[in-house]
Amino acid sequence: MAVSYLALGDSYTIGEGVAPAGRWPVQLATALQEDGHVVAEPQIIATTGWTTDELEAGIDAAAPQGPFGFVSLLIGVNDQYRGRSVDDYRPRFTALLQRAIGFADDRPKRVLVLSIPDWGVTPFARDNKRDPAQIARELDAYNAAAKAICADHGVALVDITPVSRERGAEPAMLVEDGLHPSATMYTEWTRLALPVARNLLDDGAAR
Repeated sequence: MAVSYLALGDSYTIGEGVAPAGRWPVQLATALQEDGHVVAEPQIIATTGWTTDELEAGIDAAAPQGPFGFVSLLIGVNDQYRGRSVDDYRPRFTALLQRAIGFADDRPKRVLVLSIPDWGVTPFARDNKRDPAQIARELDAYNAAAKAICADHGVALVDITPVSRERGAEPAMLVEDGLHPSATMYTEWTRLALPVARNLLDDGAAR
């Protein structure tokens, strides 16, 4: 029986500007299938621009029917973009992570979180005269908070922020808007997430 997969997030999860097959959750499911795991096509609850509270509302509206065999979460860049503090982000992220665990039948080892990529390196940030150092500092604080919260809940976090900084300004790694990642960048994220996801699925009976 295929492992059901719920992917929660924002533009990075819905894959703004890329074909459905290029979205990182879809790429991850495909890679897991090629690795011998029978994983269903992800049910994605994500919209470009969503903040943590908007994802909460989106989940309420979608009312996904669990339990799921695997759940991923990537959220927070729009909180940072709108100038919200990390102190505001921390409890909202915690609540979403707890919901994700609940969707995974209260199995934290079936939840995977990705760190927030650094959009400060992109042409969009440059063209809009945004301070890349400030963006980096703020996202580092967000990601440090998420990492600590994940550790407290026994949830794996994959750090994709370094590759976003190393390669995020390359034209091939961006869609036409100069901000959102291309399918090629999502392949990099998938490469980092795959071994962690594989271990999570190997840990206990799949359903």
